[in-house]
Amino acid sequence: MSAARPGGADHLRDAAARAAREAADEVYRGILARAPEHDIDPELSRVRAVLDLLGDPQRAFRSVHVTGTNGKTSTARMVERLLREHGLRTGRFTSPHLTRVNERIAIDGEPISDERFVEVWQDVAPYVHMVDAQSAERGEPRLSFFEVFVVMAYAAFADAPVDVAVVEVGMGGRWDATNVLDAEVAVITPIAMDHERYLGHTLVEIASEKVGIVKDGATLVLAQQHEDVEGVVLTAAAERGARVVREGVDIAVVERQVAVGGQMMVLRGMGGVYADVYLPLHGEHQAHNALLALVATEALLTGGAALGADVVGTAFADMTSPGRLEVVRSSPTIIVDGAHNPAGTEALVAGLEEVFAFERLVGVVGVMADKDPEGMLSVLEPVLAEIVVTQASSDRALDADDLAEIAVDVFGEDRVHVAPRLPDAIDIAVQRAESEAEHGSGVLVTGSILLVAEVRVLLGRG
Repeated sequence: MSAARPGGADHLRDAAARAAREAADEVYRGILARAPEHDIDPELSRVRAVLDLLGDPQRAFRSVHVTGTNGKTSTARMVERLLREHGLRTGRFTSPHLTRVNERIAIDGEPISDERFVEVWQDVAPYVHMVDAQSAERGEPRLSFFEVFVVMAYAAFADAPVDVAVVEVGMGGRWDATNVLDAEVAVITPIAMDHERYLGHTLVEIASEKVGIVKDGATLVLAQQHEDVEGVVLTAAAERGARVVREGVDIAVVERQVAVGGQMMVLRGMGGVYADVYLPLHGEHQAHNALLALVATEALLTGGAALGADVVGTAFADMTSPGRLEVVRSSPTIIVDGAHNPAGTEALVAGLEEVFAFERLVGVVGVMADKDPEGMLSVLEPVLAEIVVTQASSDRALDADDLAEIAVDVFGEDRVHVAPRLPDAIDIAVQRAESEAEHGSGVLVTGSILLVAEVRVLLGRG
């Protein structure tokens, strides 16, 4: 018998991993060819039809549903981590992804594998194609990219099986494909202007869409909101007999202090006060996200009684939120943040000023064409010495030259540079940051989750 070659097993494993990755990428490309996730059709019948054929997997687990304008992903990640620390098997559905599409569907805190991603698609594909054909007969569109991913997520969660799924809305709420859930707990993070083309041009219109995730008899955990927004939400919740737990009324961030690598918090939930809670994330907004997550978990697990302090402390101390005030390189410091609207940018700037003491900070900014670039740039202008305008590799990205025209109006011509290619933009920003500050210089990359995702990959963090 011949001896096994050294490294032979590793070679086979590597080859199998490559094959699985290629198969998953091929499935992803096929799904991506459908209507893009930002091009919504206000109709839930297609998703319901596929799930009905699959035996309604979304009814196989309990769920927490999260909407709002900013903070959804971080809050969803926190809820999931708290539930997992209680020994529950969890599913988590968030969007968009930063590195690979598998991140959108996580089980027990880990993205599903390439092999499992392909298997789930193969399980649901016949039913997706069946509903596509029925839609075509009626002259209606086939399932979109996002609708397919919702179906895949719910099928994967039911098959695992998970005890609880934490599901982030893609856009809005009422007509979002995720809203076939009958969630016991709904969370609404702060509502601000965003996606006006699809959700409405006033806060009241946007709130009316987002409150659509609240089901009859559910518990709604509500972040502090504009007065008009709160009125719309409270009225809708009352009509559905939902219990509302309001930040600033029933629950609160009592105290917070900046700490090494994050912050220390005192949180008042429904069940009592949780003191000396460490959260390794920057920014006041993350403390408020943590409060919402804590209370949502109280509502689901105990009906409002206190959770174990040790369990809460362990879960929060283990939290991560990639792409949110995340340091991805040093010398000079490069920070990425997925803020993509003025309200999110305000939270970003507040976090920067609280935690970092840059002598000179240069921005790399790229935005999507349907956003409010002038509003975002106006918030960034006081904290950036200069700005390098670029664009993500997406058809939705605003052309760098068009963004530069807006940037010149806000910053002045001498402070604006243009580099459509992201690697060039990073290089220019680093050079400009270090040009007048030997120490204390930094680069901030923001404006789009897609841009942040590409930077993380470029710098080896993906």
